[in-house]
Amino acid sequence: MSKVGVIMGSKSDLPVMQDAIDVLKGFDIEVEVDIVSAHRTPDKLFDYGKNAHKRGIKVIVAGAGGAAHLPGMVASLSPLPVIGVPVKSSNSIDGWDSVLSILQMPGGVPVATVALNGAKNAGILAAQILGSGDQCVLDKIIVYKEGLKVKVIDSAKNL
Repeated sequence: MSKVGVIMGSKSDLPVMQDAIDVLKGFDIEVEVDIVSAHRTPDKLFDYGKNAHKRGIKVIVAGAGGAAHLPGMVASLSPLPVIGVPVKSSNSIDGWDSVLSILQMPGGVPVATVALNGAKNAGILAAQILGSGDQCVLDKIIVYKEGLKVKVIDSAKNL
């Protein structure tokens, strides 16, 4: 079974990143969760980035606030797709520092970036990436998307 790695710079990011974890588990995707600080545990960061694919991880979702170097640094080290989640943290400049740090990656080191605190979408995107090569996951994404449509139609009926 394919796994998604969900990492964050500190435990304070967990309330945001929990949305990605919950979505992935809802699709029955195995999730490996860890705290990997780009600034406080650089050796752990290097090990994670270089070896995640050897543990069966297929996609990495990395959340970080403030300077938000974690997603980009992991992307520079890993052959896996990385989805960055900018987190509005206590030391953040209204979240824009995190958004721009993750969004403005140099050519050759891509990071797919979701909205500020957008871990739910990061989880869905990770599942869609897995679904491109796993029919079981793809079928669950199709059902999920159909459910979104039904919710909108039902909401319109109840106006």
